[in-house]
Amino acid sequence: MAHRCLYLCIRADNNDKGDEFMNVSVPAVMITAPASGQGKSMVTAALARLHRNAGRTVRVFKHGPDYLDPMVLEVASGHPVYQLHPWMTGEDECRWRLAEAAKDADLILLEGSMGLFDGDPSSADLAKLMGIPALPVIDASGMAQTFGALVLGLASFDPKLSVYEVIANKIGSPRHAQMLEEGLPEGIRLLGAIPRHDAMSIPDRYLGLMQPSELSNLDQQLDDAAQVLIAAGLDQLPKAVTIAAAEPARVPERLLAGVRIAVARDAAFSFIYRANTELLQAMGAELHYFSPLLDAQLPPTDALWLPGGYPELHASALADNTPMLAAIDAFYQAGKPILAESGGLLFCTEALMDKNGVIYPLLGLIPGRAAMAKRLQGIGLHSLNTENGQIRGHTFHYSTLETSWQAATYTCKQAGTGGEAVFCDKGLVASFFYSYFPSALELIAAIFKGERLAFHNNPENTDV
Repeated sequence: MAHRCLYLCIRADNNDKGDEFMNVSVPAVMITAPASGQGKSMVTAALARLHRNAGRTVRVFKHGPDYLDPMVLEVASGHPVYQLHPWMTGEDECRWRLAEAAKDADLILLEGSMGLFDGDPSSADLAKLMGIPALPVIDASGMAQTFGALVLGLASFDPKLSVYEVIANKIGSPRHAQMLEEGLPEGIRLLGAIPRHDAMSIPDRYLGLMQPSELSNLDQQLDDAAQVLIAAGLDQLPKAVTIAAAEPARVPERLLAGVRIAVARDAAFSFIYRANTELLQAMGAELHYFSPLLDAQLPPTDALWLPGGYPELHASALADNTPMLAAIDAFYQAGKPILAESGGLLFCTEALMDKNGVIYPLLGLIPGRAAMAKRLQGIGLHSLNTENGQIRGHTFHYSTLETSWQAATYTCKQAGTGGEAVFCDKGLVASFFYSYFPSALELIAAIFKGERLAFHNNPENTDV
């Protein structure tokens, strides 16, 4: 049975049903690839900026868990970007978000994750669920006729998936593009051939793209990338598809009415799903953002959320901000609720060792030391099973933790092994696990209200 999230409703009033259940025809496509590293993120961003600059309303979505791509896509499109993932967010929410966007969008772009058929559910699964064709972006450098064979495989692997066109990326010359086009299978059109260009590349690091706040010329680069696509013949709208009407999202109970939540948000803590903050507000919470890097004290608050990010890149500044460390420690000692996710977990430890072996003293709420590793330590979709419901999300980290604390429970990995430890003490709930809040409203309310959590018996399984 498909997972059904009780997600928030943007509308204040759902009584007017006049246009709630109408199908909408709108140009829409999923930008995908045969593998990671083909350039689909930048192609998606450049397409969004191209059509935005043309005066069109562009709505972009990201398949699966990802914090960094949506940041860039929001800058490119000028609109909020949400996750669509049939398992993590639920099929109903996928349908609803897409139907809502279709009501005023001139173009809808979905950016896939990894390779087209990778994962369960894959980008292809989402495209089929939404009735949207897949548009593969393929790095064609060092490739000639084999390009056509690869396209044939992607187009024919699943007969239920629509693949009509393809984009060749990083071509070497017009003759190269011609060779690629001549080798395509019947029924597949070369939509465009993008030459190698500096504007089509955004710097990245081990967790993904650089954050927009770290890129001084991102807007100009996106404008330049849009011009590259225009020159490559990619300025036409894709074919219109019918976006099915969907049941409006239900308004959640105000389980957090009047609860003040301080949310860490700065260069060190920025991995925050927009759907998570919107849900907290829809449940009645008051959100107050603060910077553990720059602020000396917490805002007046009843609960604290330390999301993921890059604390390891800012460990020196975090360690030097002793007034903030003292303020959070006092909040913890008072037994007040704290949710610490991944980078937030690192911040809570006694010390953090970076990749250069430098050790920084941090909050000290969790005994022991965290360290940055050279290889990936955890990746995949996970769930956490409790008496307050099952919350879904993911993990993706290069860090390790050595602590004397015993885990209260472990998450369950959706595919394979490698549950993440969940630590609980006083009001603190800390893990490398990132939660998608709309998948378990009662649990999220319990965490931020400091209620005692009852976990199902999830056994330890630490294989990555």
